Amino acid sequence: MARGTLRPAKDLCSDCGLCDSRWVAYVRQACAFIHQQFESLERKAHGRSRDLDNEDELYFGVSERMFCAQLQQPLEGAQWTGIVSTLGVRALEQNLVDAVLCVQQSPNDRFTPMPVLARTPQEVLAARVNKPTLSNNLSVLEQLPGSGIKRLLAIGVGCQTQALRAVQDSLGLEELYVLGMPCVDNVSREGLQTFLESTSRSPETVVHYEFMQDFRIHFRHSDGSTETVPFFGLDTPKLKDVFAPSCLSCFDYVNACADLVVGYMGAPFQWQWLVVRNQRGQKLLDLVEAELKTQPVMSSGQRAQAVQQGIDAYDKALRLPRWLAEVVGVVVQRVGPKGLEYARFSIDSHFTRNATWLRRHHPEKLAQHLPAFAQKIVSRYRLPQP
Repeated sequence: MARGTLRPAKDLCSDCGLCDSRWVAYVRQACAFIHQQFESLERKAHGRSRDLDNEDELYFGVSERMFCAQLQQPLEGAQWTGIVSTLGVRALEQNLVDAVLCVQQSPNDRFTPMPVLARTPQEVLAARVNKPTLSNNLSVLEQLPGSGIKRLLAIGVGCQTQALRAVQDSLGLEELYVLGMPCVDNVSREGLQTFLESTSRSPETVVHYEFMQDFRIHFRHSDGSTETVPFFGLDTPKLKDVFAPSCLSCFDYVNACADLVVGYMGAPFQWQWLVVRNQRGQKLLDLVEAELKTQPVMSSGQRAQAVQQGIDAYDKALRLPRWLAEVVGVVVQRVGPKGLEYARFSIDSHFTRNATWLRRHHPEKLAQHLPAFAQKIVSRYRLPQP
């Protein structure tokens, strides 16, 4: 069957790749955008679901450990210090797994993802740097039968992890480890181009970018130079519809069903935020923990007022003049939420936006699609009228 032939989730499809494999038969039970099942998948992965009365678990999911880290010796060419890539390399070198599901880039385009089952450290290292576009990672599951792969480390984002967990018992694997990354606001390749052209001074030379904890978008260019743009200076009217509908209806920012999560959202600037969700996650972390410098998580500032103001500004598609956006950015960077409070700010902002989007575009899905933890978070704010 040709790629893209079958898409049961229709316009909400995140192109996770399951439909492009023989496991398409499971999609109506496995797809995160057809059948939300956070509680059962958390229990399957971690032995329990999150405690909604525990503020950290309400926001960040089941966890055994949470801390901030950097590699003592940063990996050359990595987006940050290279913790995710190093984990993949060590898993192969120490014979924990036979292959690593990761994402390289197309030889023809730096931002076109190319999922692979990497068998060597070199193949893992070729996947360095985030590709901020929808990626059909699970399509490579089609290569598992007859491959000899019995132990797999899968690296991916929340919608991919949910679908993978739902079908993992049918994959014929002896061991599955899931290394997750927080993810929000992905786009198609065409949507990415619109974003780059409306935001960066040199869209054709951008190597990678990230929305960072200092409330600025950080671009790195092919000549080694960097560029930053304040969140508040985005061309909201132009970008409001560029994000994928799947991302505008997603509530798994923190990759709740992964064994180990590595991202930046809960850490100080230039550090990574690690969440160990279960003993399999600790086993992954054991591969690199001796190579890390670490510090405890921290939290400061207040997010609630900023979130509510952001809800109203986004709904009205307001765009600040660049000079004013710079001023607001400096002020918020100094006195705004940091650490875990910044992470909650980001989650609140996206959950309220996504609940509003669902209510307007798919009201018939809202009750079933909004998990209990998201309902509790969203109820703390005043949403725009439908």
